[in-house]
Amino acid sequence: MTVRTTVVTGGSRGIGAAVCRRLAADGHDVVVTYVRDRAAAESVAADVEAAGRRALVCRVDTTDEESVVAMYGEVADFGTLTGLVTNAGAASAVGDLVDNDLSDIRADIDLNLVGVLACIKYAIAPMTHSGGSIVNISSAAATLGSPGMYVHYAASKAGVDALTVGLAKELADRNIRVNAVAPGTIWTDFHRDPNRPAKVARSVPMKRAGTPDEIAGAVSWLLSDDASYATGTTIRIAGGQ
Repeated sequence: MTVRTTVVTGGSRGIGAAVCRRLAADGHDVVVTYVRDRAAAESVAADVEAAGRRALVCRVDTTDEESVVAMYGEVADFGTLTGLVTNAGAASAVGDLVDNDLSDIRADIDLNLVGVLACIKYAIAPMTHSGGSIVNISSAAATLGSPGMYVHYAASKAGVDALTVGLAKELADRNIRVNAVAPGTIWTDFHRDPNRPAKVARSVPMKRAGTPDEIAGAVSWLLSDDASYATGTTIRIAGGQ
C-alpha cells in the first residue's frame, strides 16, 4: 500500500491543525508547516505521531520562492509527496477598502493567491511520478464578496477557485487531481474580532458557525481514493450561505 505523505501549509493552528490531525487519523504521514509559531506546529506534529503516523515540522514562507523550494527539499528526504493542502492565508487588512493600506492588501493577496501558486508549482514535479492530490482552501467569501470586511480577501479566494479549475485540467494528464474546499465562517483565531463567528451566525441558514473539524473531513475525503474521479471541484461548507 502506498504511504500517503501530505504537506499542509499553515498547519500549526485553526483549520490547518485540524486537517493535520484528521489526515493522521486517516493514514497520512504529515508535513506540518508554519511561519512563526514553531511550538504550535510541534504540538500538532506530536498529535500526528500519537495517531501512529510520522510528522515533519517545516518552517516555510509561502510567499518566498526560495523558502518554498527549501521546504520541498526537506519533504523529499521525508517521503514521496502524494498530497498538498494549501491552507496558509490571511486577512490582515479588515474593513472598507477605502480605509485600508494598499501595502497590507498586497501582502494578503500575495499570501492567499501567489503563495498557493508557489506551493503548487513546486509540488508538480514530485507528484508527477507517483500521482497526487491537491486541495486548496478557498472561502465562501469568494462568492459572497465580503463587503465592508475584506473584499480583497474575497477576490483572492475567487482567484483560488479559478486556479483550481484551470490546474485541474492542466494537471489531469499528470495524474494530479486539484480540488478546493470553501469554508464559511469557522470558529478559529483567524478573526480579528474573536466573537465574529457568533455574530455572523445570525445570517447563516444553519444559525451557527462551523468548526475546523467539519472542514478537515472534506479535505481528507478529497485526498482519498473515494474521490479519485473528483477534480476541478470546490466543496462549499458554509452552513447554507
